Amino acid sequence: MRSAKTPFVATILVAAVLVGLLVWQAADRPRPKAKEPLIVYCAAGLKPPMEVVARDYEQAYGTTVQLQYGGSGTLLSNLRIARRGDLFLAADSTYLELARSNHLVAEVIPLARMKPVIAVRRGNPKQVRLTSDLLRADVAVALANPDAAAIGKVARESFERSGHWAELIERAKVLKPTVNDVANDLKLGTVDAGILWDAVVRQYPELEAVAVPELASAGQEVSLGVLRFSAQPTAALHFARYVGARDRGQLAFARAGYEPVAGDAWAERPEVLLYSGGVNRLAIEETIQQFEQREGAQVTRVYNGCGILVAQMKLGQQPDAYLACDVSYLTPVQNLFNPGIEVSETDIVLLVAKGNPLGLRALADLARPGLRVGMANPRQSTLGDLTVQLLERSGVADGVLANVRSQTPTADLLVNQIRTGSLDVVVVYEANTSQVRDFLDVVHLGVPGAVAVQPYAVGTHSAHPQLMSRLRAAIQKEASRQRYAALGFRCRGEAAGP
Repeated sequence: MRSAKTPFVATILVAAVLVGLLVWQAADRPRPKAKEPLIVYCAAGLKPPMEVVARDYEQAYGTTVQLQYGGSGTLLSNLRIARRGDLFLAADSTYLELARSNHLVAEVIPLARMKPVIAVRRGNPKQVRLTSDLLRADVAVALANPDAAAIGKVARESFERSGHWAELIERAKVLKPTVNDVANDLKLGTVDAGILWDAVVRQYPELEAVAVPELASAGQEVSLGVLRFSAQPTAALHFARYVGARDRGQLAFARAGYEPVAGDAWAERPEVLLYSGGVNRLAIEETIQQFEQREGAQVTRVYNGCGILVAQMKLGQQPDAYLACDVSYLTPVQNLFNPGIEVSETDIVLLVAKGNPLGLRALADLARPGLRVGMANPRQSTLGDLTVQLLERSGVADGVLANVRSQTPTADLLVNQIRTGSLDVVVVYEANTSQVRDFLDVVHLGVPGAVAVQPYAVGTHSAHPQLMSRLRAAIQKEASRQRYAALGFRCRGEAAGP
């Protein structure tokens, strides 16, 4: 006969298991990312999709999102003075560029595109078809203030080019602070026409859009900027990534009538793969560590000779981005990547014993009988391939290659070998020599082609193209460029910020 305690014990065990499952599930749920509410300065015309995205995010992560609306220009002016908050969403990318140039914004995440149009009441009762119709005496026009709202600024620039602006602003019945104010006047019938974004028109069933040539080329990109003075940048970036994710926030923008850009797939903590030529490791490692911390992402780095990396990619490996040792080693796999952006260059040099006791000055000197030469493997390494090309162009390839005692996949191994005295001279990048200049001497060759240019390219297959583009921007920021310069690189392009 079973004890009466058996059902009781079984009940306790089941309850314990259920509690354990609840605890595990709670631990597995996303946790709030911000200790304080996220403050978002949002262009008024973007209110409908942003309210949806903010509500969804609050429900998913328990983080309060405070949306403060206004014209893009007005919001930017407020930011310059207040210098508080976390994000800035403008209706015109030029406002984000102004904010970046004023050191107000760190990262910029593109969200969608929209175009300016003439807006009229459904059915177009005044038959407004052309820009010139806005100047008719029987058509009352509302415009957004060009000094406060993005749509007003775009309208002014477009109609100044066509020669209509002076008369149009003179005839305008009213100037409004935001695009929504213009739309509401049209909806109420207090005016007959106005200039709105096409996406805003789609949000008002009472209105319809009239496209005119003067506005056709004035499309704008909607972008979300993370403020440089945000006290919680990782939380702000988490929300910004959510807004820009093609399977999260961009769905709300599409439903509201906006044309989404190519956003990233959503990931709580993105995990991406970077292939990089070994020469770049010291220059980018600190930048990547800081990037991971700020973005809340994980960047797996694979450093190797570019010949080896290219072979791996040809066998099917697909990194999210590739920082090559030289442009010649992006070309064989360019079909896997978007066009590369050149971020740096470094010279090919000779590394010799301190004081250069053998007096080695040029490539031809490496053909001296009995000299122990080290160079990178041309089948595994960009450096090796470029070295052989230099030797062949100089007409000394046979003599120098006969003296080669060591061929390695990366230049770091060559530097270690000459430090031990097992080689007399090695051919390396100047960027490989930063840690040994107190012990060895660098000899510049001063011949055409003795330079490698490092391009950065984002994979076409990557689920996180925007994240990888921000990593490239981080590599091109001033602090990173200073690290590059200290290592013997010369940076290319403009600095992407402090």
